[in-house]
Amino acid sequence: MYFPTRYATKITAASISLVTVTVFLALTVQSQEPATQEKSAAATQIPAQKAKDQKLGTELDDKSLITNTDLITLTVTVTDTYGRYVSGLSKSAFAVFDNKQQQEITYFSDDDSPVSVGVIFDVSGSMSGDKVKRARDALAKFIQTSHDSDEYFLIAFNSRAQLLLDKTRDGDSILNKLTFVETKSQTALYDACYLGVEKVQRGSHAKRALLLISDGQDNDSRYTFNELRKLLKESDVTLYGIGILSGSDAGSAMGMEGQGILDELAGVSGGKAFFPRSAAEMDDIFEQIALELRHQYSIGYKPESFANDGKWHKVKVKVTPPRGLPRLFVRSKEGYYATAGVRAQ
Repeated sequence: MYFPTRYATKITAASISLVTVTVFLALTVQSQEPATQEKSAAATQIPAQKAKDQKLGTELDDKSLITNTDLITLTVTVTDTYGRYVSGLSKSAFAVFDNKQQQEITYFSDDDSPVSVGVIFDVSGSMSGDKVKRARDALAKFIQTSHDSDEYFLIAFNSRAQLLLDKTRDGDSILNKLTFVETKSQTALYDACYLGVEKVQRGSHAKRALLLISDGQDNDSRYTFNELRKLLKESDVTLYGIGILSGSDAGSAMGMEGQGILDELAGVSGGKAFFPRSAAEMDDIFEQIALELRHQYSIGYKPESFANDGKWHKVKVKVTPPRGLPRLFVRSKEGYYATAGVRAQ
């Protein structure tokens, strides 16, 4: 494993959100909630009809995060040729291109800011044996390495998705909830991710992420893969997939399909999927993800000739290494929609 230094190991990832500084500051102050809240699982299940009727983006509308602004903010991660984190770069090292046109960077930060994290845990029958215990033990590494002010949502799923913990900063409560879970039934992975996106978008922090812990095999969701993929593409939530596979799973047709699903969902969100082969490797991966979330750059710009047309804008971030450093690598979410709720100021 690697530990953060000025240039320490980091996996690249990024997400995009549409916010104004004024709205962001107001939400940060007003949306603080008590450290620990619990809701009954039954009260937060996805009803069968509601899941299909729900409109994409309604959770965002409630908080007005994308109203009256054309400020685009990116969460960016940088690595060197050895995959190590690169921190401490200045704004001048970065260049942002919106539909191939270079933009002026008007906001820049590399602060260690807290994250709203949705932990999505598969407790279906395919996760039987020691898979759940291995994943729970590795999750403890993530929590130990995370920011003290991170807030967590816990969603468990088998044939239905249930919110087990809502907005808690007590990482131990997450682990305690997963101590005695029973694995059974089918796998509503897409429903669980959909619920996770909606919950973390209501979180207290501007940075949002999902940890999807599963073998990636969905067979009982109301939402489809394409619907979830579209939601992730439109949202500012970064998904990290951790595939819990046994030795026989990896080479099977279902195992390969599950890996492909996790890869695609993570990639479209600007995240990454991992497939550990041992308990030690799993511990390392969870710790790396936690470090990644703590060592990312935030970059903001206002696109020239902003058009409120709902069209997809392709975004590319480039970095020029300081003298003496080798080639650096950047990965960010690929773009954003200039949605009807966004207006140029």
